Amino acid sequence: MPSTAIPSPEDAVWWLGPLPLRGYAMAILLGIFVALWMTSHRSRARGGTGQEIYDVAVPTIVLGIIGGRLYHVVSSPWPYFGEDGNLWDAVKIWEGGLGIWGAVALGALGAWWGARRHGHVFVDLLDAAIPGLLVAQALGRWGNWFNNELYGGESDAPWAVQIHDMSGGQAVRDADGEAVVLGTFQPIFLYESLWCLVVAVLILLADRRLRLARGQVFGLYLMGYTLGRFFFEIMRTDPAQLVLGQRVNVWVSVAIFALGLAVYLWRGRVGDLPARGPAAVAQSTS
Repeated sequence: MPSTAIPSPEDAVWWLGPLPLRGYAMAILLGIFVALWMTSHRSRARGGTGQEIYDVAVPTIVLGIIGGRLYHVVSSPWPYFGEDGNLWDAVKIWEGGLGIWGAVALGALGAWWGARRHGHVFVDLLDAAIPGLLVAQALGRWGNWFNNELYGGESDAPWAVQIHDMSGGQAVRDADGEAVVLGTFQPIFLYESLWCLVVAVLILLADRRLRLARGQVFGLYLMGYTLGRFFFEIMRTDPAQLVLGQRVNVWVSVAIFALGLAVYLWRGRVGDLPARGPAAVAQSTS
């Protein structure tokens, strides 16, 4: 075992009296708060009031979490519907298991409904939210670190992650009371976290230096994120649904990348540029 391996927590749950404090939930909540702040700041910089994201936050977050869990359960059904599965475990979101595409799909639906209700331009709001969403994804991946999950093949690289045998949010202990270590592995959660940050920076630079049309930032997000996710899925070793010999999310990444390219080209051809300055405020309330 390499002496420089990234350590993983032996505990993913801490108890404050009867209340559990879960590392996975803290990472998700931190990501949500940072995304809200970034989106509000970015909305003001693009001519809005900054209040737009808070107007749509509740339906976006609630439907996003529901969508993420539904996608996970459908794409990895055996723990819930398999021979030894437990259907009740499907609602145990605190144990991990959120699919990003389900979260994006239903979260976007919640944002659309909220934007329509409050008179905001949905596409402008969506483009404003993308960098914050990527940072939220980067932070959320550290929930997998707390749970000792989302890793690849065995590795002795200096950046390999040490993985414990976990049960009920705690590391399994041997007869001497020592946490059982399964080995050191490729830290896929770390790779994806860093990739999300890189894509966020590249999108911010592109949006600053290019005159992007409405919806093109969203297209860049779909392409940029899935470009990395394609390779991360190939590296993963945890059980997954296979289609034509590949994990289902490999094919989903290919399909979403193609969708992102289509959105980017279509919105560029439409040439619908977002308003800047005071005009955007007037437009958002029209």
